[in-house]
Amino acid sequence: MGEILVIGIESTAHTAGVGVFSSERGIIANEKSEYKPAGGGIHPREAAEHHSKTFPSVLKSALKKAECRMQDITAVAVALGPGMGPCLRIGASLARALALKYRKPLVPVNHAIAHIEIARYSTGMEDPLIIYVAGGNTLITTYVEGRYRIFGETLDISLGNCLDVFARETGLGFPGVPEIEKLYHKGAQLLDLPYIVKGQDVSYSGLLTRALELYKEGYSIEDICYSLIEIAYSMLVEVAERALVHTKKKEIVLTGGVARSKILQEKLSLMAKVHDAKFSSVKPEYAGDNGAMIAYTGYLAFTSGIVIPIDKSFIKPLWRLEQVEVLWRKS
Repeated sequence: MGEILVIGIESTAHTAGVGVFSSERGIIANEKSEYKPAGGGIHPREAAEHHSKTFPSVLKSALKKAECRMQDITAVAVALGPGMGPCLRIGASLARALALKYRKPLVPVNHAIAHIEIARYSTGMEDPLIIYVAGGNTLITTYVEGRYRIFGETLDISLGNCLDVFARETGLGFPGVPEIEKLYHKGAQLLDLPYIVKGQDVSYSGLLTRALELYKEGYSIEDICYSLIEIAYSMLVEVAERALVHTKKKEIVLTGGVARSKILQEKLSLMAKVHDAKFSSVKPEYAGDNGAMIAYTGYLAFTSGIVIPIDKSFIKPLWRLEQVEVLWRKS
């Protein structure tokens, strides 16, 4: 078989992304357009409208960057979930149309697994414990007996959502993580915020509520940001450390939008050293939602025989990663 080219369509939340992966050249395109809400929170319908308007130009740009035509593509991969229903439908409709028009196989991709696989690809780590933190997800997972199993997750809101909402409510803007971390470095006092770890799981809703209360009570925004980051990240590191000891893995990978955080990277790196484990973070260009991760994971799935009929390609807004058989991994 010659060169395999897989195009990936991503539209689970605020990003309309198109990537192209080549079996011979790796990632050869990763184009995107992001919906940026004026008020700070993602409105699913508005995001979907953004995607429907920008996907044609993003697709054209990706094919130009990859120096190929749709006729050259081997398979079309699409993120069918998890994500926001209106947003998922736009990407799924585009992927189905491309697959039908150009008579290409359609490959279903789980968005969360794509974040994991692009992290393994970009770091070179083979069998790591994965810490996946983003606006919509916070979980700790690793590969065990054919699937990615969850060894800890949030019981309510994600870490990214917690920080984004705090930033929105205090006027810091969107995305919230970089803005809060700027003020983190100016804070000096660790305030009394709830540290909620329940077994292997974390809970961020109470932390967010109390941080907003302190803001309304007039506490220094710098001290609140410092305390919020310290508590939120320490909770995650604790459950990650417990999972590392339990699974006996020797590698740790951080992925997802919040993976760009240098503060979180440093905390996890220090924890990894204590246990003689290697730590790495996904490359920044693949941290947030992107089409390249869908294309690459689609390639792994396609070459393992995973395709889906057009009439069965329903979106799955609540598609959990442990429901997916990972046929391309043997260990």
